[in-house]
Amino acid sequence: MDYDAIVIGSGAGGLTSAVALAQAGKKVLVLEQHDRPGGWTHSFTLQGYRFSPGVHYIGDLQEGGGLRQIYDGLGVSQDLTFCELNPDGYDHILIGDKRVDFPKGKENLIERLKGHFPHESRGIDGYFADLTKMMDALSRIGDLNHPLKSALSAPTILKWMRASGADLINSHVSDPFLRGVLAGQAGDHGLPPSQVSAFMLAGITNHYLDGGYYPLGGSFSIPRAFVKALKRAGGEIRLQCRVKRILVEQKKVIGVELDTGEEIRAEVVISNADPEVTFSQLIGRDKLSSRLKRKVDSIQFSTSCLSLFFATDMDMRSAGLDSGNFWFYDHSDLDKIYSDGLTKAMLQNETPPGMFLTVTTLKDPSKMHSGHHTCESFAFVGYEAFEKWAHTSYGARPADYAAMKEDLAWRMVRGLEKHIPGLSKHIVFSSLGTPLTNEHYLNATRGNLYGIAKSPSQVGPWAFQPRTEFSGLFLCGASTLSHGVAGVTASGIDAAKAVLNCHRNELFTQNGASLTFLPSEDISQWPEYLRKKMEKGEVANEQDERVV
Repeated sequence: MDYDAIVIGSGAGGLTSAVALAQAGKKVLVLEQHDRPGGWTHSFTLQGYRFSPGVHYIGDLQEGGGLRQIYDGLGVSQDLTFCELNPDGYDHILIGDKRVDFPKGKENLIERLKGHFPHESRGIDGYFADLTKMMDALSRIGDLNHPLKSALSAPTILKWMRASGADLINSHVSDPFLRGVLAGQAGDHGLPPSQVSAFMLAGITNHYLDGGYYPLGGSFSIPRAFVKALKRAGGEIRLQCRVKRILVEQKKVIGVELDTGEEIRAEVVISNADPEVTFSQLIGRDKLSSRLKRKVDSIQFSTSCLSLFFATDMDMRSAGLDSGNFWFYDHSDLDKIYSDGLTKAMLQNETPPGMFLTVTTLKDPSKMHSGHHTCESFAFVGYEAFEKWAHTSYGARPADYAAMKEDLAWRMVRGLEKHIPGLSKHIVFSSLGTPLTNEHYLNATRGNLYGIAKSPSQVGPWAFQPRTEFSGLFLCGASTLSHGVAGVTASGIDAAKAVLNCHRNELFTQNGASLTFLPSEDISQWPEYLRKKMEKGEVANEQDERVV
């Protein structure tokens, strides 16, 4: 064998599993098709402006938080600094002409909601009480060290196991606007409230209750920290190495074959690719059991999106924006907005009825370039509207595709101008990504954002598990435990734990330095050396995102 373990894909899940295994003494190789590591956590630079397509805020970084434990335990914390989003509003939910800000702290959020909806005070208390019970139950279920607590969590799990997010919300509140607000973070999973798992909706709200954070320099800081830890532990990473197939003999993996024809042998292969890519393309359907074929054939993938990356010379803070995220909805029927986003119907609107906007230079002022702000805006859209161009080559798609992109970019700008008057006159650079862009750069089936759709029938025991029917083949990523930076990072720990047959805490051996946090809203509290670097334009460009 050339390696103990090969990891396919350098997304957050793949890198986490690789670092954990390397630190456990395994000889590890990570293979990445792109020219830079990170998957959805990579960054890219266009005309000097840095953008991060998949990371807009991260939660669970408080002392004792699950993601914080992983960063500290693997020692990557020593190379990470986070900017804390506006603690008075890390998320701003705007529905029509009404706005509700989500502040840091569960009690603060509850009081904020009650201030807007005093007639729903009892329902708000009930909603958060159930949310807390659900998260506690999830943390205890299957805990072999505390079987009684695990058993006591079962009724809560069973109660909400098949329920939707809308079921959870509607069982407590009746005000249509409040229902829209409580579902306002739905873009973090991409499904209509009536289709998403109640546990997923509750989990996302819970994830950010202790605030939202953005990595200093952009999201590439995360894979850079993991690659450093990987190399310190003796692991390797190879970029621009596309895996053609996973080599299997009698239901046991023995390595991989690259596009170049090179074969690399290993006892263990961990795939960070989605299940369609892993099983249909890399393994081959002829090698799957009937049961696994049926599961792969029944997959419903999460939605895709339009991604507008732009720079502006407008004073965005004076325009009313801050480091928090802005969720713009035309009306309170979020179920229709997100349902339309799964199909071509969204494209029939003059402007997208639901949009997300973040000004990354207000989250991280070190990213300013030439005095301009960088912004990222997203609208959810299904793959089918772009499917007719799927067979064409990236960089050489026909003129009608380019024309459609130009039209959609303009519609998104006009949608943003409803809230930021005059924005179109101040855009100095823009680039639009489509589902085909996601498919090309990230090898994401149908351009999906979050792996499999997080419906009640595709989460928990119905998602894909770390172990597979092939000996030595393990899975991590957004189609397993959960999605988002925290979800896929935890899935990498699950994969490594399964490979080593150990407890997760046994992987946390590094006792890394504490994470550093900087306030996005008060740069005067940043260390002097960082402020001096910012004055010279050095911080965000200290190290190119491709360098590993």
